[in-house]
Amino acid sequence: MVATTGYSDNLQRWMDYFHGDHDPSTLSKLLHDNVVFRSPVVHTPQEGKAITMKYLGAAGQTLGGDTFRYTRVFDCADKAVLEFECEMDGILVNGIDMIEWDADGLITDFKVMVRPLKGIQAVHAAMKAMLEQMQAPQS
Repeated sequence: MVATTGYSDNLQRWMDYFHGDHDPSTLSKLLHDNVVFRSPVVHTPQEGKAITMKYLGAAGQTLGGDTFRYTRVFDCADKAVLEFECEMDGILVNGIDMIEWDADGLITDFKVMVRPLKGIQAVHAAMKAMLEQMQAPQS
């Protein structure tokens, strides 16, 4: 795992959230109301805090397991590129998170890119299942 110290304040807040307990209230405080989420499997950008929280919450539960790790980090204070790897169903998934922050330190744009094709297929299936589970009525 990449060390989570020495980053810009913006990136450190993301790392604290991601490597912490994935608390939705913490995530909400990190996102701008008009944040745009760009998914590797959804054609159109997803706009707004509510939908971005759903996607990032599902990603944390599907990708953020024991095998997930950031392998390289490019921190430019108001922008960052974080390369990651994880294993899903025996498939090595490699990708990047591209994050942009505004002057107030709120995430305004979050783009995820994933490779190889088998990896993106595994991510798509897991995310679809998690999003459906999150939308199902709780009994």
